[in-house]
Amino acid sequence: MLESGLAELGIRVTDEMLGRFDKFADLLRTRSEETNLTAIKDPAEIARLHFIDSAAPLALFDFSDKSVIDIGAGAGFPGLAIKLASPETKITLLDSRQKRVDFLNEAARHLELFDVSAVCGRAEELSAKGKEYRESFDIAISRAVAALPVLCELCLPFVKLGGVFIAMKGPEPEEEIAASSNAIKKLGGVLYKTEKYNLPGTEIGRSCVIIRKETNTPDTYPRRFAKITKLPL
Repeated sequence: MLESGLAELGIRVTDEMLGRFDKFADLLRTRSEETNLTAIKDPAEIARLHFIDSAAPLALFDFSDKSVIDIGAGAGFPGLAIKLASPETKITLLDSRQKRVDFLNEAARHLELFDVSAVCGRAEELSAKGKEYRESFDIAISRAVAALPVLCELCLPFVKLGGVFIAMKGPEPEEEIAASSNAIKKLGGVLYKTEKYNLPGTEIGRSCVIIRKETNTPDTYPRRFAKITKLPL
């Protein structure tokens, strides 16, 4: 399933890549018995709902040699799966929980991955004015973290001019997109395109909302998290 699913996404699959995915799945299941990393334990479901789902944006946008930050990386999805399927991509994995970051660092070592860093912190703090991560990535990506208006303020400040923010969403993102129009504009972005697709081999609908960074994010953003969530732009 994994091999055919990745191939359907246009990814050149190698034995080394599949071996690393298998090792990652084994480590994920083992550590999930100790820490609540994922409720999905079945190998086929891990392949479909974590690995293939996370790699899907590679079919929609060029990640080659790009610097990418995964906001709310959790157990490594989509960031680590993208790295496994696109080894030349430079990945920063951001999560606010130290236990998850410890797992991400362990996974990167276990899988012998380079150009991977896991950072513990809050997005709205690490991308604030004067911080090293602000407007320094080609791509910011996030999967199943928050509503799009909130995600825009958390993610767009990380993106350099000409880069993109990719929000991985469900099959019908139109309402969220409409609610985000003001936020996208204020934060320096423009809606580039929305791609809808089914996960390979399934009828599970997904979409990626791709927002291009055209002007610098004003220094006043991002705001504090409580304000971002209570008063979305």
